[in-house]
Parts: sequence; structure tokens; C-alpha cells
Amino acid sequence: MNKIDTAIAMAIGAVAAWYFHGLLNEESASGKLGIIGQWLWLLFAVFPIMAAFGLWIASLVGKKYPYIYQLAKFLLAGTACAILDLGLLALFINASGITGGAGYNIFKGISFAIATSLKYFPDKLWAFRDKNKENLKKEFGKFFAITLAGMGANVLIADLIVNQIGPQFSLSDRLWANLGGIAAVLAVFAFNFIGYKFIVFKK
Repeated sequence: MNKIDTAIAMAIGAVAAWYFHGLLNEESASGKLGIIGQWLWLLFAVFPIMAAFGLWIASLVGKKYPYIYQLAKFLLAGTACAILDLGLLALFINASGITGGAGYNIFKGISFAIATSLKYFPDKLWAFRDKNKENLKKEFGKFFAITLAGMGANVLIADLIVNQIGPQFSLSDRLWANLGGIAAVLAVFAFNFIGYKFIVFKK
């Protein structure tokens, strides 16, 4: 594990801390945290350290099982992608006031498609270290096809949580909509990793 990987991991950890700090400060969430809410600033120290430490452990295990290090990098790149996805979703929700229904599904599809499409190069060059420059159009076509399938699953899961189940635990519609987005991102992670590794960036 080199210094660049460490810096990237810590930067992604800091971005994740920023997102969750804002989410947990949302009124309906902060009221349930009680005194813990006063310590949320620790996220900015804990998340970067955890990200770098986790990647270091993965690099050690990866000496015997290389796919573990790939998986760890993919997870970190996916975290950055997810923050962009969820950030765009929150922006759409805040700008429109729409927290459910077909409008929410459209917002979720757009945010996911933008964020995941931008993830092509970090996955290719950093996570999978694929330096092949031939047939990039065909490769990106496969990447986009996997992404499109993942987007379908992403939107369906978000729709189930947000529109079918609806807000629980006295959480606000806005916070529940964001949590639905997080659950959807986590659910399609394994699908995307397998598709990208064995179909898009296979060696």
C-alpha cells in the first residue's frame, strides 16, 4: 500500500464523515441521538483513519488473496460514488421538496446514473488496475450495461423502502428518503463488484 492509496482512502473517509455528519444532524435524527450528538465531530477523525487502516489491512491480506485488495479499493471508490449519488439525491429533494412517489424514483435513477458513470475511471485505473486501452468503447458499453442493471435494482429497492414501506421510527420523510437511498446503494454493491470484475475489467 503506497502513500497515494493512503491519501485517497483518507480523503474518501473525510467525505463520508461530512455526509453522515450532515445526515445525523437532521432534526428527526439528532433528537434520537441525545448526548451522542455532541460528539459527531469525531466522525471527521474516525472515518479517515478507519478508511486508511481498513485499506492497509486489505493490502496485507491481498498479498495472498489479491481480490481482497481490489474489493477494498472498490468499496472506497464506491463510497465516494455513493456520497455523490446521495448528495445529488439530497439536492434534488431539497430543491423540489419531493420525498416520495414517482418523482423520488426519477431523482434516484438520475443521481445513481450520474454518480456511477463517473466511477468508471476510478474503478478501472485504481481498484482493478486495468491499464488496457484497447476497445474502451466496448468496455464502457459493458460498464454502462452493468450500471444500468444496477440502477434498476437500486431504484426498485429505494422505491420499496421509501414508497411502499414508508417512514418508520418517527423519522422525517426527508431523512427516510435519504436512508432509502443509502440502503439501495448498499444492496447493489455486490452485484456491481461481480459484474465489473468478471465482465468489464476481466483479465
